[in-house]
Amino acid sequence: MPSAPRPSESAAYAPEPHTTSPLDWRVSEQPVSYPDALDAMEARAAAILAGTAPDLVWLLEHPPLYTAGTSARLEDLVAPERFPVYQAGRGGQYTYHGPGQRVAYVLLDLTTRGRDVRCHVHRLEEWMIRALARFGVSGERRDGRVGIWVDRGGGREDKIAAIGVRVRRWVTYHGVALNVNPDLGHYTGIVPCGVRDHGVTSLWDLGVTPAPPEVDVVLRETFGEVFAGSVPCPTR
Repeated sequence: MPSAPRPSESAAYAPEPHTTSPLDWRVSEQPVSYPDALDAMEARAAAILAGTAPDLVWLLEHPPLYTAGTSARLEDLVAPERFPVYQAGRGGQYTYHGPGQRVAYVLLDLTTRGRDVRCHVHRLEEWMIRALARFGVSGERRDGRVGIWVDRGGGREDKIAAIGVRVRRWVTYHGVALNVNPDLGHYTGIVPCGVRDHGVTSLWDLGVTPAPPEVDVVLRETFGEVFAGSVPCPTR
């Protein structure tokens, strides 16, 4: 098994003061290969389940690649030779990862935080909405469409954050991907998340140009707001 990517020393294993359970934060300063990320998540999820490691939020970027979720349809892979394609094991369809996109892998023990996968996804959505609001961007949910969307006017809506989750024995992994400044042209090799009638956008595309450290600070602060348990879950 490849060794787990090393986090930046300044950001690794810092406790998050707002959550009710122990939580590590990890920031990888160099792009992490997708297979290495999967191996690291699998190992950490097993350790969380065994009680030998606390929950983890891992912020990183990947080299350009496509991932296929468990509902991916082959016809949505428009350019299969463009970038490497990986089976992700998460829910959802095809998505793109690459430089300029902040991926947050969220590994939480729902046994201690509440065994409600729907609530977990709702909180991931709320996390992205609150983070975007800090930058003056209104991110919104849409019925029947996964992720967070921005109304561009004139009937146009673009996705700015993708969400894909897997849960094994009540430990979550995978998570969210926020478009900060990726090459949006790279999305043309797939039908993102199977949605043909809408596009994708980023903070920079919307004229908001934060540096990566600023994005990380906002993600950390808003995560604490949401996952401390103060955000109500949707009723069934």
